[in-house]
Amino acid sequence: MEIKKAVFVVSNTDYRKCPEGTLPEYAFIGRSNVGKSSLINMITGVNGLAKTSGQPGKTQLINHFLINDTWYLVDLPGYGFAKTAKSQREKWMKMIQNYMLHRQQLVNVFVLIDSRIAPQAIDIDFIRFLGTNGIPLSIVFTKIDKEKQREINGNIAAFKEKMSEEWDELPYMILTSSVKGYGRDTLLNYIEQINETL
Repeated sequence: MEIKKAVFVVSNTDYRKCPEGTLPEYAFIGRSNVGKSSLINMITGVNGLAKTSGQPGKTQLINHFLINDTWYLVDLPGYGFAKTAKSQREKWMKMIQNYMLHRQQLVNVFVLIDSRIAPQAIDIDFIRFLGTNGIPLSIVFTKIDKEKQREINGNIAAFKEKMSEEWDELPYMILTSSVKGYGRDTLLNYIEQINETL
């Protein structure tokens, strides 16, 4: 897939206020500071489309970006640590859960996992929530260029092993590097394949 157009459309706190219509939506979410905004900018080829920050918790709304006038990329707030009050984080999580449980246009959730670290319970828990509720998901490992390959491979293998404790069949997985552009074509072609089946 070639991205010829990527534009910001709207930000919301309520799934019921999201864009009308039937265009498919692909949501991107991960633990705070997993590299989500950088990945979105790399995928779309538009620097600054998603706001990047060294401070966790920068994304606080449901952000819709229209891609090629045919599908939406949805940037969601990160879960986990952020320098905000617990009540605010709980409000974000409720907003995210409502979007995922009730948004009929949502066809796939890309869960971003930091490949530099060992499996985290918060990631496993969130993936379990998706699986339990029958929400289609894929795993995107980020920052695969940041550590030695042996360490990256070890973390990914450990993550797969951890998931295998609960999953008979693992979700589709993609390795990415926002710095090197690695995984971009694989991810976009995957979206294109899903779109062709809708």
